[in-house]
Amino acid sequence: MSSDLAFYVQFQVKPERLEEWKDAVREVIDRMSAESTFVSCHMHQDIQDANRFTLYERWNEPSFETFMQNQLEAKSYRQAYHEKLPDMLAQPRTVSFLSHIQEWHQAR
Repeated sequence: MSSDLAFYVQFQVKPERLEEWKDAVREVIDRMSAESTFVSCHMHQDIQDANRFTLYERWNEPSFETFMQNQLEAKSYRQAYHEKLPDMLAQPRTVSFLSHIQEWHQAR
């Protein structure tokens, strides 16, 4: 069973700021992916609402509190991105932290 910290982050982006947000989020994910505790990040766009996006992130951090200390509160590139978000989003982002139950993979 995975012990990675996993969560969803959902964004409702202002239509007029869509390209700016995409550039900003890609830049921050590129920077995140270089962190030693980064495992993966998937970005998805809603098929029915082109301004709605979900990030699914996995981190090798022991707890939410440690993640906050090591990542969200400690990285200047994240702080700069977070300061821009209110102007780019139609509503505040939502974050759901997940508890791992089980995992399946296709047999090959």
